[in-house]
Amino acid sequence: MNEPIITNDTVVFGLLALCLGFIFYTSSIKTGFWSKFYNIVPAVLMCYVLPSILASSGLISDETSGLYFMASRYLLPAALILMTLSIDLKAIANLGSKALIMFLTGSFGIIIGGPLAILIISIFSPETVGGNDFDAIWRGLATIAGSWIGGGANQAAMLEIYQYNPDKYGGMVLVDIVVANVWMAVILLGVGKTKKIDRWLKADTSAIEELRIKVSQFTEKITRVPTLKDYMMMLFFAFTGVGIAHFFGDYISSYLTNTFESVSDNKSFLSFLGSSFFWMVVLATVVGIVISFTKAKNYEGAGASKLGSVFIYILVATIGMKMDLGKVFENPGLIAIGFVWITIHAVLLIVVAKLIKAPYFFLAVGSQANVGGAASAPVVAAEFHPSLTSVGVLLAVFGYVVGTGGAILCTILMEIASKV
Repeated sequence: MNEPIITNDTVVFGLLALCLGFIFYTSSIKTGFWSKFYNIVPAVLMCYVLPSILASSGLISDETSGLYFMASRYLLPAALILMTLSIDLKAIANLGSKALIMFLTGSFGIIIGGPLAILIISIFSPETVGGNDFDAIWRGLATIAGSWIGGGANQAAMLEIYQYNPDKYGGMVLVDIVVANVWMAVILLGVGKTKKIDRWLKADTSAIEELRIKVSQFTEKITRVPTLKDYMMMLFFAFTGVGIAHFFGDYISSYLTNTFESVSDNKSFLSFLGSSFFWMVVLATVVGIVISFTKAKNYEGAGASKLGSVFIYILVATIGMKMDLGKVFENPGLIAIGFVWITIHAVLLIVVAKLIKAPYFFLAVGSQANVGGAASAPVVAAEFHPSLTSVGVLLAVFGYVVGTGGAILCTILMEIASKV
């Protein structure tokens, strides 16, 4: 690994803040070049792209930085609490079954996409999908399947189950990061054209609009000029909740790992229950939902979801650091498998969305709940409206549940495909 020019995280964080400030300032300009630019490229996509350019230039690197860990463990749960603080569970229930259908379609797309990608690439480059014993490419791709259907815990489970050569595992992680982040960029690009996409899909967006309006009306009714006390109380709710989520998340994951063999065994379907990150996300969401039944929900009027959005944008910038564009060309064969795989996933989502007339929101969040997991599904959901963040979280939790089982099925099919 080449050492980046800047390794001091304080300086790196300053650069990320510079990127975010530049983007938000230029996106607020309503005339001239910047107005036209942001009509095409969403601001949130630039919050992801600029840090990736800094990483690709060798100025900074995610591999020497702890900022993603900080953002995903501290700021993400805080954002989940602040953005679910005024949640309307009844209105979310009224969104119907299409969100779940699109999520399961995304999972199915990953399951069949892997073996189909192997078959397609084998026509042009048989050596790319070859390998013997523990060097077999299908074993390595199993870890990507675990990551793209579930998350990090499922990915670790698949590495344990199929025993892919650890020396070559880094190449698979690279494919996972590059392809998943490029796909997230494409999805965010579509957010700015949601109305056009929904018209093409002939989607019924009434339930989503109803939820948006309901939340907006509630916010308008309780909006006030925030005081120092308001900000301190919002930080109290957010980070006390983060502390609770971490404390009990660590305790629950340790207890389940030490008590149940099915959880401690990385080869088990239930191994995701041993992930403290999984429990942290679940518990932070629960804290937010519990608070929503108290007068604390009125802090939405002081800007709770806006403060949560600040944390989300910092998370987006740290995710962008993971994307070193220069590494795309290090192993073009494997990267090609990844892009064919994600294309099959995307095409299937588009076809099903068209058939059931599902809104683009369900397509985007259903996909990210699979491919991006709990770190990026809420980011994408929040781009549509802060009130929809919890939908992304709930679907990402489903991803953990079906991740290992779906990945095993995908791997069995990939093994068959690689031997055809």
